[in-house]
Amino acid sequence: MKARILENLKHVQDASRQLALLPPETADRVILDLAGRLIAQSGEVLRENAADLERMPPDDPRYDRLRLTVPRLEAIAGDLRQVARLASPLGRMLEERTLPNGLQLRKISVPLGVVGIVYEARPNVTVDAFALCLKSGNACVLKGGSDARQSNRAILALIRQALESCGLPADAAYLLPPDRQSAEIMLEAVGLIDVVIPRGGQALIDTVRRLARVPVIETGAGIVHTYLDRSADLEKARRIIFNAKTRRPSVCNALDCLILHRERLDDLPFLAEPLGASRVTLYTDLPAFRALSGSYPPELLQPAAPEHFGTEFLSLQMAVRTVSGLQEALEHIARYSSRHSEAVLAEDPEVVEQFLQAVDAAAVYANTSTAFTDGAQFGMGAEIGISTQKLHARGPLALPELTSYKWLIRGDGQVRPA
Repeated sequence: MKARILENLKHVQDASRQLALLPPETADRVILDLAGRLIAQSGEVLRENAADLERMPPDDPRYDRLRLTVPRLEAIAGDLRQVARLASPLGRMLEERTLPNGLQLRKISVPLGVVGIVYEARPNVTVDAFALCLKSGNACVLKGGSDARQSNRAILALIRQALESCGLPADAAYLLPPDRQSAEIMLEAVGLIDVVIPRGGQALIDTVRRLARVPVIETGAGIVHTYLDRSADLEKARRIIFNAKTRRPSVCNALDCLILHRERLDDLPFLAEPLGASRVTLYTDLPAFRALSGSYPPELLQPAAPEHFGTEFLSLQMAVRTVSGLQEALEHIARYSSRHSEAVLAEDPEVVEQFLQAVDAAAVYANTSTAFTDGAQFGMGAEIGISTQKLHARGPLALPELTSYKWLIRGDGQVRPA
């Protein structure tokens, strides 16, 4: 098995050299071709996805991420078309200057090479990762979770068809077997894999970080907070909190903990009313529990335990913490945040600015929902993940973040003095 995978990785590496020289219009043609195939052959994709769903209990937090529908396929195809419309990130002049000795230096953007992506039960990542890698001149090695194995195979078949129909090597995208051993082989493939990007929960990220001998760009789990200040607008806050928690509770930008100024405890029943209607379980500290008792559905109201703070729920569950003011809220976030997405709801401009400056996260919001942490929403077309580290890239990993650079030096006989 190892020999076969390494041989396939060598083919991917060979394909990556062709992609580095690919005209942008050819990459766009492949991406648009794939968008059309996703819609035209949606029946086959949905049948394979249904087979994957049959193996997963519907109450599993990963079920919603795994599930494909016609509207979701149409949205994925729309993201592909948006990627095709974006400017190529390759060949950009990042820096240019002439030295006193006459040497001309140019710094230009270039592909990373072969990008490995390790992800869980998210078949949409198969599409997004391929499109972004191709547009940025990279070949991709995809390692999806076993829960989505049939969905991923069906999507990869369409990807290979799109590549070959435009005269490109099908090896530009390679789907690894869904078992753990194949991931370990990729993570140790020094010289064949240029960088690996894990996309999933903290356990997956920790495993990749521990086992990898190749460079890793971490996309972190989302432990997301929203601080409601005493100056917050009540109607805005109610809409934002509801959207951040319930729009898609299984995604990494969903709200996990509401931090509430104690002067707004009387407003908590009004704020929480739509959450109760959507069957959100709340784990609250004592002041919030008292404020909600008698108004919130009792079967959904629980006293918070220490482990509820700092938890990425990925479901209809949320913690509530009461604080004395902004400083205590900042301390709570600094202790429990995964540095993914954090938000403040406040009309006091000083509170807003202090929060935006003080919070250390990839995306920091004021008076809006954290649900917007998404490459497509940021105008990037799509994303491979949300990087929470500080080296190379931070936030949505899209086209510019999938490039490196090199220096081009032109001379006319110059030699360096001894």
